[in-house]
Amino acid sequence: GYRFPISDGSERNRKNMRRAVTLLDQAGYRVVDGKLTDPAGDPVSFKILLRQGAQEYLSIVELYMDALSRLGISVEVDLVDGAQYAERRKALDFDMTPFARSLSLSPGNEQRLYWGQEYADVEGTRNLMGLNSPAMDALIDALNTAKTRQQFLDAVRAMDRVLTAGRYVIPIYHNGPSRIAHKSYLKFPSDTPIYGDRIGFFPDVWWSEE
Repeated sequence: GYRFPISDGSERNRKNMRRAVTLLDQAGYRVVDGKLTDPAGDPVSFKILLRQGAQEYLSIVELYMDALSRLGISVEVDLVDGAQYAERRKALDFDMTPFARSLSLSPGNEQRLYWGQEYADVEGTRNLMGLNSPAMDALIDALNTAKTRQQFLDAVRAMDRVLTAGRYVIPIYHNGPSRIAHKSYLKFPSDTPIYGDRIGFFPDVWWSEE
């Protein structure tokens, strides 16, 4: 099985940093004059596209940049206004950018929009990382044409393995509980129905007590 690296909480993560150095060295990357270079000898650098006002993401990105700088990787933040951010993201004009994605409890044809080959280089795509994989397309087909629950589960789990192994995203966090502010006279069941994928669905089962 696979699990994500676990931090020691110190923001230094020396164990993980040593592991990163080992993997980079094995792949032919070298540190020259304090800068990480790829196998061709070119410095490793990239920009992270952020929207102005995205303070939460900026705080996380700054921690990430600090860690990468200790590996010799140069990272810059490209901070732009909301309109420019939307246009550049739509045109896939970025090296890296954060995004949040809500997923259904029952994956379906929307997975093709997220990971399908036909959307890899389309302007406005949700396939932001440009994933272009025949294997992923085959698994999406298998998911959508499954005749039994077991076939469906097999396809979903295989998709999960392909996406995890591909390192297409860097998971920052996930929000387990759902939170919503409400008036005290609004009530909801102690056991929330297991359907939907975001808090917007849950008020359908609420009621009012004056």
